[in-house]
Amino acid sequence: MSATPTRRMIGVMLLIPVIAALALTAFAWPAARVAPHDVPVGVAGPASATAPLQQGFERQPDAFEVHRYDDEAAAREAIEGRDIYGAVVVTAEGPHLLTASAAGPVVAQLLREAVTAQAPTGTQVPVTDVVATPSGDPRGSVFGASMLPLTLGGVATGVLVHLLALRGVRAVGALSGAAALAGLTATALAHSWLDVLAGDWWAEAGAFGLAALAIGATVAGLATLVGQAGIGLGALLMVLIGNPFSGVSSAPEFLPEPFGVIGQLLPPGASGSLLRSVAFFDGNAAVTPALTLTAWAVLGLAAVLVGSRRASATPGTPGSPGSPDAPARTREPAPAA
Repeated sequence: MSATPTRRMIGVMLLIPVIAALALTAFAWPAARVAPHDVPVGVAGPASATAPLQQGFERQPDAFEVHRYDDEAAAREAIEGRDIYGAVVVTAEGPHLLTASAAGPVVAQLLREAVTAQAPTGTQVPVTDVVATPSGDPRGSVFGASMLPLTLGGVATGVLVHLLALRGVRAVGALSGAAALAGLTATALAHSWLDVLAGDWWAEAGAFGLAALAIGATVAGLATLVGQAGIGLGALLMVLIGNPFSGVSSAPEFLPEPFGVIGQLLPPGASGSLLRSVAFFDGNAAVTPALTLTAWAVLGLAAVLVGSRRASATPGTPGSPGSPDAPARTREPAPAA
């Protein structure tokens, strides 16, 4: 028996608060629990001189993961390679802080505060921003806000492919073409117009495009395999889980454990890490997020192809033999006796 209008009305009334509560929890809870967890930082100089600095970092349990380097050159190389977020170098004049605001302005600010707190009262600690954010986005706020539109665009692509009943090779072509155009468009806006990215133009376009493909293919694949419920599952995975756990606006190490790690295994988090690498760090540390996105894209496209074959082999499925919209087979007239 189908639900009456009254029951449907009550169902909507009960469902909407649940959805709102889930969305609020997914987006607000990580923001309310932002704190450093094993943030990789460095100290450079003689062991005897850097020991007090290392002890100062270790006074905050589990907040920092300290790496030791011989000199400033080694520390700079580690920062540019995205091995650490920053380093304190001991010089004859005192400590000198190296940061990389392009890796996360929130982390750079945290390091300034932590090093200043250890310095003697009234001492000014010089700071060098080794990899700075572009002039068009000095606080990194535009970069942090870019992931949600990219995620929504990818989800919308997957939904449209499913709703327009594109199957098989046509679905793969639509997803790939839309992702390529999305990458070009996003790079034209973010790099050429807003000036918030500073890397190789085509590498950035590739990162944007791969991100859009991974998200769109996943949603389309789930929808092809399980129907309308797949759209909801894909949106839940990408928007309500993947986006707030991406760590793009702060850093993965600032999210409650283990959600920072989980976020990097999902397309939104991997997209943010890949885009940072190609936009600011000459592609350093780009392999892992690129492989993560590629895996999601390949699995999503494979699901689209597998689901399309299964649907075409099932009688009654749109476009399959025996379905109402299948081409009618005409019987040839029998030859005259």
